[in-house]
Amino acid sequence: MDRRRNLLIGIVVALVTVGASIVATGFSRRLLSPFRMHTTYESSQPAPDLAAGDWINSEPLKLKDLRGRVVLLDFWTFGCYNCRNTLPFVKAWHDRYRDKGLVVIGVHSPEFAYEKKSENLRREIASLEIHYPVVADNDYQTWDRYKVAAWPTIFLLDKQGRIRWMHIGEGDYDEAERKIQELLAEKTP
Repeated sequence: MDRRRNLLIGIVVALVTVGASIVATGFSRRLLSPFRMHTTYESSQPAPDLAAGDWINSEPLKLKDLRGRVVLLDFWTFGCYNCRNTLPFVKAWHDRYRDKGLVVIGVHSPEFAYEKKSENLRREIASLEIHYPVVADNDYQTWDRYKVAAWPTIFLLDKQGRIRWMHIGEGDYDEAERKIQELLAEKTP
């Protein structure tokens, strides 16, 4: 009995020691970062160009041609449950702010082979009643340029074409809308 108790005490002490060292070194944050549902940051990096792809609801767009407007890039895929939960907010922002200078662009980066098919993407966009431009990013060139790690990810670009805000995952819709309003109100130098 004493041997089992000592073994159990040893295991508990080892787990507490390992756990404390993980927390103390910040390793747990790095270890768990790929599993976080969302993150938000602010920056002022120039936005990378959009890669070529099939465009739906628009002729091909270039970010340099959108200077003077705020741009929302929504990295999504139609088979993603979380993307579908975010979609009503993105569509509402498009409807509410497009006449005030917001351009919403969906960057469809497919997760599965069936999502790469143009006819499937077009059918889903029509079914979901998406009326803003969507570019098919089947080869992940735009995804890679923006260093996207998960669906959905939203970027907001200011009127000068700089990345000013990014959010991964669902949620923080009020914060996103406040940031849209703030960027629309900024004066262009």
